[in-house]
Amino acid sequence: MNLNGVTIDDTFAEAFGMKATRVIITADSADWARRAALSATGFATSVIACGCEADIERELPPHETPDGRPGVSILLFSVSSKELAKQLERRIGQCVLTCPTTAAFAGISGGEPLPLGKNLRYFGDGFQHSKLIGGRRYWRVPVMDGEFLCEETTGMVKAVGGGNFLILASSRAAALQAAEAATAAVRQVANVIMPFPGGVVRSGSKVGSKYKALPASTNDAFCPTLRGLTRTALTPDIEAVLEIVVDGLTEADVRAAMRAGITAVCQLGAASGVKRVSAGNYGGKLGQFHFHLRQIMA
Repeated sequence: MNLNGVTIDDTFAEAFGMKATRVIITADSADWARRAALSATGFATSVIACGCEADIERELPPHETPDGRPGVSILLFSVSSKELAKQLERRIGQCVLTCPTTAAFAGISGGEPLPLGKNLRYFGDGFQHSKLIGGRRYWRVPVMDGEFLCEETTGMVKAVGGGNFLILASSRAAALQAAEAATAAVRQVANVIMPFPGGVVRSGSKVGSKYKALPASTNDAFCPTLRGLTRTALTPDIEAVLEIVVDGLTEADVRAAMRAGITAVCQLGAASGVKRVSAGNYGGKLGQFHFHLRQIMA
């Protein structure tokens, strides 16, 4: 398959089942809501070492938030309910409770209940109090600028993590330009995040390593400097590869995000230096979700 001079490899991205939740963070200003959200989703690129994968989903105008203030929606993904609950409590407690003027609300009403303010309320040292509104419980925790309002629970649902595609280009500048176009397009898709810095990964990985202590190591087949030293997947005209990783609430969400991102890359065309679009997989043996690129782009 060839789109605007860009070859779409006949391969698939291999993704995994995960657990996910959404939290709505509001504040007196959009700036403070975003500061809290950025802090809460920091160091959350990969479950390999971070415990969860998280990022800002989108910014919310006041008419879309529970308390009528500017807000930010964040999504968090992890491999287990227990780990997601731990990560959520730590991140909201350390990064949102601490941030001036903020409040935190459930972003998913269905699914399995996940503690949000249920445990954070104890920071109030007995001065906290709650109110039941419309069947939903909210905790008011006294803090030095007034009160921290936090919904008791949020919903946890099954999700998909690790959807991906690789951008192969004739230069690093061309790969980066295409990656920036792809991430801008993916951000327009609902229910997904790209957990890596700016949504882009340069350190694509494979399972395992020659070093027993490492569960993952550099994807040598796609490293230009290793061409000739390993079983490369790169032709001589490829000098840089960047990866876009997508986590979504459903398989359809991930597919839509991948299609949007790949479309943006192909719109730049081969003249921009983009040569191919490929994907990372492990032979189909590890992840239960297989996103075939040519089917997505058909």
